Amino acid sequence: MKLAIGMGCDRDTAFATLHQALAEALAVIDAGHSDIDLFASIDKKSDEVALLQLARHYQRPLQFYTAAELAGVTVPNPSETVRRFMGTPAVSEAAALLAADADSRSLLLEKYKYRGADGKNATVSIAAIAPFDAGQQRLDSTTQHCNRETSL
Repeated sequence: MKLAIGMGCDRDTAFATLHQALAEALAVIDAGHSDIDLFASIDKKSDEVALLQLARHYQRPLQFYTAAELAGVTVPNPSETVRRFMGTPAVSEAAALLAADADSRSLLLEKYKYRGADGKNATVSIAAIAPFDAGQQRLDSTTQHCNRETSL
């Protein structure tokens, strides 16, 4: 199973906090690090050292989305506090869903909250990345057109 990991965190969160939050979140759904396909977060975290270290540690890509992109995703746990500080009601859930190119039905783990020994908060959400059937139609979100992919 391929997983998209959406992550949010306080500024200057320690690597150990993000690493432990991820480990606990994966354990909740009985998944392992080898299931991770990519990480995702808000572009305002593109300079968050621990987040960059986490992606490097697992040798997985880290995708960033704008607040506007994240705000366009319907999530089960929107937060007014997150909206006030980040400009979107959700980071981890919305980022996981965008990275998985899925809707909330694909969330295997909703916003998992963790507070580290450093006193910083982290959230982890996990979405399944569905295998793409070459014969099915898909909506290309960048052009808003339906494309039919076929195998050669």
